Amino acid sequence: MVPRPAEAARLTKDDPARGALFVLGAAAAFSTMSALLKSASVGLPTEMLVFLRNAFSLLFLLPFLVRLRWAGLATQVPHLHLLRAVVGVTGIYLFVYALGHLPLAEAVLLNLTSALFVPFIAMLWLDERIARRTAAALVLGFVGVVLILKPGGGFGSFDALVGLGSGLTTALAMVTIRRNSRTEPYQRIVFYFFTLATLVSAVPLLWAWVTPDLRQFAVLAAAGLCATLGQLALTKGYSLAPVSRVGPYTYASVVFAAAWGWALWGEAPDALAAGGALFVIAGGILALPRPGAPAPPPA
Repeated sequence: MVPRPAEAARLTKDDPARGALFVLGAAAAFSTMSALLKSASVGLPTEMLVFLRNAFSLLFLLPFLVRLRWAGLATQVPHLHLLRAVVGVTGIYLFVYALGHLPLAEAVLLNLTSALFVPFIAMLWLDERIARRTAAALVLGFVGVVLILKPGGGFGSFDALVGLGSGLTTALAMVTIRRNSRTEPYQRIVFYFFTLATLVSAVPLLWAWVTPDLRQFAVLAAAGLCATLGQLALTKGYSLAPVSRVGPYTYASVVFAAAWGWALWGEAPDALAAGGALFVIAGGILALPRPGAPAPPPA
């Protein structure tokens, strides 16, 4: 049964402040996951990394979903869950490939272009109008990304284009989360994603299996835990507010990724990167709704 209007309103809340906090938490978790996957990428093919990341994530997710039971898994929108899984897994493959072929910060930043695509996809699909403050925040965030990547820094290479493709597919997955949250609780959305993602990513193992050693298993288990926490936080965040309003907060991953890159691989940011980070932070602050300001109305 499709939820009544009152129930749908309960499922799709509009609380930008809380939504922003959840998205910030997701950014920290995903940046940590990215560092772990990059560390494990030496000696393991992309297919193994993606499958084990998904499988461990599903394993860690199960305790959160015990209360759903079978009745809580019933859905009237299986096609949207399948779309979420397909574009999500595609984005993961592209991102993991980029992690293995690009510096951590650059791979993360290219994936973060999802925040630039999200408002436009949401506008076309969900009729969410882009507020002026959000548009200004997107401009600042884009300037920051360009400064950190640096013009002429290999942005047009094949590896970089793969990373950019991960940003586009991730943006579509984010908007799908918002669309699903109109009728689906966030726990159900995450459960179907990881279940379907694990099944889909298991197929390539028929020809790409490589047995990981104990260290690789441990690193990928930690990556799976971070992915689970990140997905729960991100899905909750996008169910609390329109994606065009909280999407810019994903730029916080720039700061987290830079910190991991410096700590693990000695990737110290230069002046341009530091300036870019300031633009990113400024964009996140500008995206905060003013006290008492109403949410942007549908177009």
